[in-house]
Amino acid sequence: MRLLFVSHSLPPEGRPMDNIGGMQRVAMKLHESLGLREAESAGLDYDAVLLRSSWTWTHVKVVPFLLWAAWVIATKARRRDVDVVLFSSMVTAALAVPLRPLLDRYNVRTAAIVHGLDVTTPFPPYQWFVPKVFDALDLVLPVSRATGEACTRRGLPERKVQVVPNGIDPDRFLAPSDRATRRRLLTDALGPLPDDALLLCSVGRQVERKGFEWFIRHVMPDLPDNVHYWLAGDGPQTESINTAIREKGLGKRVRLLGRVSDVDLARLYRGADLFVMPNVPVAGDMEGFGVVMLEAGQCGTPAIASRLEGIRDVITDGVNGHLVQPESPSAFAQTILRYHDTPRELADFSERARIHTQATFGWPAVAEQYVQVLRGLVDG
Repeated sequence: MRLLFVSHSLPPEGRPMDNIGGMQRVAMKLHESLGLREAESAGLDYDAVLLRSSWTWTHVKVVPFLLWAAWVIATKARRRDVDVVLFSSMVTAALAVPLRPLLDRYNVRTAAIVHGLDVTTPFPPYQWFVPKVFDALDLVLPVSRATGEACTRRGLPERKVQVVPNGIDPDRFLAPSDRATRRRLLTDALGPLPDDALLLCSVGRQVERKGFEWFIRHVMPDLPDNVHYWLAGDGPQTESINTAIREKGLGKRVRLLGRVSDVDLARLYRGADLFVMPNVPVAGDMEGFGVVMLEAGQCGTPAIASRLEGIRDVITDGVNGHLVQPESPSAFAQTILRYHDTPRELADFSERARIHTQATFGWPAVAEQYVQVLRGLVDG
C-alpha cells in the first residue's frame, strides 16, 4: 500500500513546544509511527507532505502549504505513485474537494482524521463547507465516538465512519518512581508544596470548554485546605482564571504554571496525585478526545473527568480514572475526596492507570490500526 500523509500541524524540527496541542501531537506521533511501520514492513510505502511551523505562523503559511500539497498529490496521482491519501484534519482534507475528479480517475482513495473542533467550529460558511468535504472523502476517521456523532449530524453517512483513537508515545515518559521521589522532583523544579498536600493538576489550553475557571470557582472552595491545584498552559481565559483565584481566596492553593517544558510537564504529571479534566459543555466547541489524560495515565496519574464528548472514549471508569457528571461540584468533590486519606487505594489506582494506558493507547498499536483500516479501504 502506497500511503501519503498530509498535515499542516507539525512543530518545527527540534522545537516541539512551538506548536503543541492535541491535534499537533497526533500528527507528529502518527507521522513518526508510520515511518517506523514502513521500515519494519515490506507491505507499506510511506510518504508525507508536511507543514512544520510554530503556532504563531501556521495561519500565515497554511494557504501556500495547501497549494503545494495539492500539486504534490495531483502529481503523485498522475504518476500512479499513491493508493491512498490520509489527511491529518479537516483543514487539509479540504483538498479532497477540488482534487476528487482527478483522484477518482486514477483510483486514489482518501481518508481524513477528525478531531472535534475541526468539524464543530460554529462559523456558518465553514459549516456549509464541511458536508462538501465529507462527500469528497472515501472514509472519515474520528478520534472518538462523540466526534463521529458530530460528523453524522452534519450529513456524513455512517458507512464512511471508522473510529480510531488517539495514541501516546510509549517511551515519552519514564515509569513513575515512588511517590516521595516524584514529589521531590516536582517541587524542586516548580515550587514548594506542603508535605501533606493532595495535588490535583490540569494541562491544556485555557479556554471555556476546559472548565478550569468553573472548577476553581465551584469545586476548590469545597475541598480541604491541603488539596492544591496546579495548571499548566495558557490561553484566552487565563485572566478570568486569575480573577477566580483572587475572588475565591485560593492564591495559596491554586497555581498557574503557564507553558512548561516537556521535562517539567513530565514532573507535573508524575508528581501530581490526580489529573482533573473538568470540561463543561460549550456550543460549537467540543472535546474530541483528550490526549493529556493519556499522558497523565502513562505517568501513573489517574483522571477525574467530566462524562462528556470524546472524554468518554479515554476513561475506563475505575481503571484509568473516573467519569463524573459535568458541572456537578458535589460529584467532583466526592470523587476527589475518595483518595484524600487513602494512600494505598490511590497507589493501586495509579498503577492500574499506568498499565491500562500503555497497553491500550501506545502509538505503535494505534498506527497499526490506521494501516489496517486504510488497507481495507484500498483493497475494498
